Amino acid sequence: MLSLAITLAITGPSFAQSTTTGTATTPQVIRGSSNNAAVKKTAAAANQTNVVRPPAHQKRATKPETLRASRYGGFAPAPSGPPPVLDTTSPRTLNLVNFNTQEVLTVTYWSNGAYHRKALDELNHFLRDSRDNAQTEMDPLLFDVLWHTTRIVGYGGSIEVLSAYRSPESNAWLASVSRGVARDSQHMNGNAMDIRFPGVPVFQIRQAAYSLNMGGVGFYPRSGFVHLDTGPVRYW
Repeated sequence: MLSLAITLAITGPSFAQSTTTGTATTPQVIRGSSNNAAVKKTAAAANQTNVVRPPAHQKRATKPETLRASRYGGFAPAPSGPPPVLDTTSPRTLNLVNFNTQEVLTVTYWSNGAYHRKALDELNHFLRDSRDNAQTEMDPLLFDVLWHTTRIVGYGGSIEVLSAYRSPESNAWLASVSRGVARDSQHMNGNAMDIRFPGVPVFQIRQAAYSLNMGGVGFYPRSGFVHLDTGPVRYW
């Protein structure tokens, strides 16, 4: 299990980075699929839009195959029962706090059917690796997973972010000091966050994230947080 001390060592402060301008002409979403930040920034620059159109995320939620085994050993039950009814029209606002520094960011990253480029830039910077200040293009779908999880739980307070983007160098160091850190962690892809909702049992957060069936969900009750990512659907 990843120790809380190591996990909390890699979050970063919240300030907005530069934005781009233009008019969206085709539906597109920038996904955090590369470990190379330069590659992602090149893709972002090529897009040159104020908004990034959302994917059909519900298709992700109905992915037919689910990987249930954990890389750390053990299994967890796949979601049972009907999937939750998702709010696909309301503006999506995240209230985030960096657990280490207590810096905060409140941002509406999606509304009127589109992601907002300036808001995504702010989130990219807020979620950077504070160990070396490296940042990447975070997967916007990750923010949707987090937002829908808050809605299912009924939570409207600040979300504590313990860990988000990790540079390959930071992840290699963490993996060298903790068996709970995967050397090919989704954190390096900009696809993962470790979070908690103050006052909400981590079991409830896990169950809400499970029900979305939109990526990986890691449960760390001793350290008091849940890992969310948009990699392959799996549970541990």
